[in-house]
Amino acid sequence: MSVRVARAARAWARSVSGRRGSSNCPRPPPAAVDVAALLRDATAADGGSQDAQAAAGRREPGQCSVLLFPGQGSQVVGMGRGLLRYPRVRELYDAARRVLGYDLLELSLRGPQEALDRTVHCQPAVFVASLAAVEKLHHLQPAVIENCVAAAGFSVGEFAALVFAGAMEFSEGLYAVKIRAEAMQEASEAVPSGMLSVLGQHQSKFTVACLEAQEHCKTRGIENPVCEVSNYLFPDCRVISGHLEALQFLQKNSSKYHFRRTKMLPVSGGFHTRLMEPAVEPLVQVLKAIDVKKPLVSVHSNVDGNRYMHPKHIQKLLAQQVAHRGPLGRRGPIPSHPLSPSPLVLNSPRWGSGLASWELGDAPPLMGSQRPVREESCSERTPGPSKAGCFPGHQDTLPACILVFGSQGCLWSHPGKSARF
Repeated sequence: MSVRVARAARAWARSVSGRRGSSNCPRPPPAAVDVAALLRDATAADGGSQDAQAAAGRREPGQCSVLLFPGQGSQVVGMGRGLLRYPRVRELYDAARRVLGYDLLELSLRGPQEALDRTVHCQPAVFVASLAAVEKLHHLQPAVIENCVAAAGFSVGEFAALVFAGAMEFSEGLYAVKIRAEAMQEASEAVPSGMLSVLGQHQSKFTVACLEAQEHCKTRGIENPVCEVSNYLFPDCRVISGHLEALQFLQKNSSKYHFRRTKMLPVSGGFHTRLMEPAVEPLVQVLKAIDVKKPLVSVHSNVDGNRYMHPKHIQKLLAQQVAHRGPLGRRGPIPSHPLSPSPLVLNSPRWGSGLASWELGDAPPLMGSQRPVREESCSERTPGPSKAGCFPGHQDTLPACILVFGSQGCLWSHPGKSARF
């Protein structure tokens, strides 16, 4: 086991505890459960030993894993129920209650959906459920945690990725998510806006559609209308954010632009556009107040696709992400070691060709499919587009193993077989 992996494993075990430093984040009372014990150490070995370094050098590429964390829009009433059977997950939700000031587990399990869909609630819900899913993964497949080489997250999922990687403590990360969610909720209420998931095809006219939707808004008296692609999910699939009037126009005229399917996402605003600029400053201030460290495993940013290099880099791009359209999930290569928060894993000479991708959460994907990873067998080295359909647009190599945590349970898939459990 490498030095980096051993340190990351220990950091993850510590990450759910409140750091006793100078942060302004609220702390659990002295009699509260020791949150540091929520997740077990993935290893008790000394990461600095020569044996560990030698073992890392012998590791086969197929042993490497990447953890992907979902974002807002994936919440559903009942999320987290299947995770409560695993050690320490309930205590994790207890710690979240103390930071948030309300019972997140009760809201996640029983709703109502309208309340859970509010930005102030769903961002913390997705964040905590994702990290609770890490405990499930650790219980079922501990080697995945030990062999993690990188992590990424979609929007608010990036905070979960950073907590997992030891860049933030759990309570501080959750507190930052709380402030972020409150600021984005306020910005959303100022302007009627939203996000539209669009499944297109090769001839779809996304740019033309957005421009014509903006012109339509101007005829309705909306000044400086916003309608733009905010997320590139996979080839021919986009999320378009902007004024609600513009999104309704796109839905009514979907056939004109060769859209196969459109679906409004259960979010309260046009995220990752300039409509969210009022939410940036509150997040900037809270990120300055918490103790951010360099991640112990690579975490890739939504903004530029590159891995974070130092704490100030994290603070800057996390704030920029709120009102910025990032390149992740787009066609073509991303600079540096490419990684997308959508279910897409690319090759890197640094990691080899046999990466395993693990998406951690407890909700269905954005397009509402109940099978986020298809059940057909996946070839470990399949040239061209994925013939199993697992990773559309991936042109080189499929990962050796994919596991998606969702509201329908776990779907496990590796070369030649798949199983749901």
